[in-house]
Amino acid sequence: MKKLLGLVIIYFSIFCTNIFANDNFFEDAKNFFDKGKLEESKFLFQRNIVFNPKDFESYFYLAKIYQKEENKKELEKNLNTTLLLKPDNEEAIYMLIDIKLKQSDFDKVNELKIKFSKVCNSLCSKLDSIEDRLKNIEAKNES
Repeated sequence: MKKLLGLVIIYFSIFCTNIFANDNFFEDAKNFFDKGKLEESKFLFQRNIVFNPKDFESYFYLAKIYQKEENKKELEKNLNTTLLLKPDNEEAIYMLIDIKLKQSDFDKVNELKIKFSKVCNSLCSKLDSIEDRLKNIEAKNES
């Protein structure tokens, strides 16, 4: 009986340690990101996703890292995942609009622009910039 109780206590302590360690992945990753240590933060954001697959913030920060690394495929993939989990993330929508403008995907830009205008809070001033860029691209295509 004592042996079983000892095993239960050991299992419980390991389980609790892992639960609390998982909570620190995001904070540690964000701290590394804020310090410009992208490789360390990328590793921890990815690790956080393993334990918290619905954590939209980890995907969003990974998108920011991939943007700095100029990894367009992973950037777009992580933005799409962010928006799947948190459809009203205005910064992610704006970043995806930027990508779609560069790809000349006007239908997607217009779709995202409508969505952005409904959810914008702190980035609403970017709406005019989106419109201007869209008009400039369309004007170039007409020439």
